[in-house]
Amino acid sequence: MFHGSMVALVTPFTNGRVDKVALKKLVDFHVQNGTDALVPCGTTGEPSALSHEEHKKVLSLVKEYVGDKLPVICGAGSNNTEEALALTRHAKKIRAAGVLSIVPYYNKPTQEGIYRHYAYIAKRVDIPIILYNKPDRTGISMTPTTVARLAKIPNIVAIKEGSDSIEQTSLILNQCDITVLSGKETLTFAILALGGRGAISITANIVPDKIHAMIHAALEGNFEKAREVHFELIPLNKVLFMETNPIPIKTALFLMGKIKEEFRLPLCKMKKENVALLKFVLQKNKLI
Repeated sequence: MFHGSMVALVTPFTNGRVDKVALKKLVDFHVQNGTDALVPCGTTGEPSALSHEEHKKVLSLVKEYVGDKLPVICGAGSNNTEEALALTRHAKKIRAAGVLSIVPYYNKPTQEGIYRHYAYIAKRVDIPIILYNKPDRTGISMTPTTVARLAKIPNIVAIKEGSDSIEQTSLILNQCDITVLSGKETLTFAILALGGRGAISITANIVPDKIHAMIHAALEGNFEKAREVHFELIPLNKVLFMETNPIPIKTALFLMGKIKEEFRLPLCKMKKENVALLKFVLQKNKLI
């Protein structure tokens, strides 16, 4: 159901508030440059720094503004199952195409707890759900066995696999009847080669055309072209993770003149030496 180049949208701020004008301009940028779907309020959208009201307003703004030009997949995860349910209900209310729902973080639930969390939400809201496994953020990894159990629930349709393990991705593709999307920039090409159907990409915030070209080349069987773009993107992918996401990607967008250089604590501006390296790579890619 979901495939192609999907962007993990940043949330721009100005003077402590969500910058609605900048956010709309980012949406326009993606409409014009081949992005297949928008994903607001995923990890890159700093949902943990937003109030619940702000979170819902960002989702609504993106969906309202883009209309039917692109599908909107709402970030609707939480470590509190009832909060995740409320966000998922909001996504349904605004007629989003689906939700991205991260494994509950900090709590470190068992695999049974992870299963019950998703099953509870899926039973109560009839909307396509993309599971999101990101163990370096959540402190726990969803196993392929748990994914296989969840894949039997009709409205759980995909997983964004963000671990560092190609073995994990291979097992999911082999054992589970579910669409696999890359959640790890450096492994996207490998995941596509294994049978993945796309990516929810951070790098797509600044080079949506290149991410689209790589993914669609692979989906069409042109792995030579996809490999070429993959290697071209390596320097960008490296500098965009020098510091905690979304600090580098928001800094890159600032340097490109698209948003203000503003974060919410505990996130803060990049170190000067890292900004210098980021500028160098952006210049080499003719982005600034």
